[in-house]
Amino acid sequence: MADNPEQATQLPEQTDAEGKPLSKKAIKKQQKEAEKEKRKAEVAAKLDAEAEARKADDYSSGCYGDLPLVQSKEKTGRVWTHIRELEVSKVGQTFLMRTRVHNRRGAGKLCFLVLRQQYHTVQAVVSVSDAVSKQMVRYASDLHLESVVDVTGVISAAPEKITGCTQQDIEIQVTKIFCVSKAMPQLPLQIEDAMRPEGAEDGPQGRVNQDTRLDNRIIDLRTTTNQAIFRVQAAICRIFRAHLTAKGFVEIHSPKIISAASEGGANVFEVSYFKGQAYLAQSPQLYKQMCICADFEKVFTTGAVFRAEDSNTHRHLCEFVGLDIEMSFYEHYHEVLEVIGGMFIALFKGLHAECAEEIATVNKQYPAEPFTFLEPSLILNYAEGVEMLRANGVEMGDEDDLSTPNEKLLGRLVKEKYGTDYYILDKYPLAVRPFYTMPDPFNPKLSNSYDMFMRGEEILSGAQRIHDPDLLTERALHHNLDLQKIKSYIDSFRYGAHPHAGGGIGLERVCMLFLGLNNIRKTSMFPRDPKRLTP
Repeated sequence: MADNPEQATQLPEQTDAEGKPLSKKAIKKQQKEAEKEKRKAEVAAKLDAEAEARKADDYSSGCYGDLPLVQSKEKTGRVWTHIRELEVSKVGQTFLMRTRVHNRRGAGKLCFLVLRQQYHTVQAVVSVSDAVSKQMVRYASDLHLESVVDVTGVISAAPEKITGCTQQDIEIQVTKIFCVSKAMPQLPLQIEDAMRPEGAEDGPQGRVNQDTRLDNRIIDLRTTTNQAIFRVQAAICRIFRAHLTAKGFVEIHSPKIISAASEGGANVFEVSYFKGQAYLAQSPQLYKQMCICADFEKVFTTGAVFRAEDSNTHRHLCEFVGLDIEMSFYEHYHEVLEVIGGMFIALFKGLHAECAEEIATVNKQYPAEPFTFLEPSLILNYAEGVEMLRANGVEMGDEDDLSTPNEKLLGRLVKEKYGTDYYILDKYPLAVRPFYTMPDPFNPKLSNSYDMFMRGEEILSGAQRIHDPDLLTERALHHNLDLQKIKSYIDSFRYGAHPHAGGGIGLERVCMLFLGLNNIRKTSMFPRDPKRLTP
């Protein structure tokens, strides 16, 4: 037993990893770190205790929270409701919806959410009550924008019109809210910014530019405007198909990998094809004609069209959706012209009737004059159009093609004179048309061809096709085409061919011009131009 009590209580000497004694400074630092860890543990224990206490007091437990991953484990038979179905007549009823969190604003015992499904929005209220705890309100207030949530709530009449939502006369009193899929807290672009109307003052974050939109297209497509634009585009295809099918047309599908440039030009994408070369189709033109020769009589097709044009304009794409028509006729190609013109009239009427809500949604962000047209379609000769331009100071020859500025000017002149945004220009100069275009029987400088225009921009190019193999060969040689590469096309007319005509339409351009938009990338879901190959 030690004689000195101090020696009995002396702590063992502290050493480092190598067994060397620690300095006083190192010992002091070590003690501070130990105290810090102790305080941290005490705080954590206190927070855990508070959380447990809150949990014990949380009478809404089980009515909110993050759901486990949906892996198709069960079928509950629950009835789901879409926001567009919610209306004043259903006040007091309870509904279940799956939506996105479009916006949120929380303060103390109250949280306002704007819920969104496609282009429909509704305000939801989460407020402390006998059924809703503070913890549930806090959970709703912390939800990330764009997260997917399941919301159960009771419809109530809104105390005043909610102008920021499509459902303006009601709101949802939330009783349950569960997160199905969390969005990241920081989004590459804010939906509210992407929806800001043109001409409005910039918000704190400014406007979202086109490249940012396209780089983050998945989020950009969620805006109510884009949801509406692509529903209008879908309606264009639907009406196009329905109208022509009712007229006895057969829908066909043509190859997109071909052996020769279908338009006879250099603007074609070349691809390797096993040991040889092939091209991406610039048009389904040749195959539509082959189908006429095969006695299908009237055909149409929808599909991708490829143009290797280094054009970075508001209306050109390297890949677009073509809506193409071809049909035989008896005496005059105007039989076909009238059918196509009638199709456009039916299309415009159908869009106004079926898509009024979508058009109004687009106009909120991109205001435009309503699209106007005449019935039947206005048809002008090319020479008449040239004279109208010359009368307004434009210098151009009889066989010159229309430049883009002249197209737009002519569109304005036609609108002023005839009151229509849509018209047809007939009898183009032969020199500016493809090799398969039928020459005019009375004037060798003209052709049996036509273009159609919306708001001063071309949306269809068409013509009577040459169905005589000798004349077709002559015209192909005139255009310096390799006859061997189009041999099968020319040969298809050697076994008897009906006179026929048709045209090709650009879907994205029609949608853009009908809605009065200023860039074709707004109507191409994932645009391809000389500078963009993603996403």
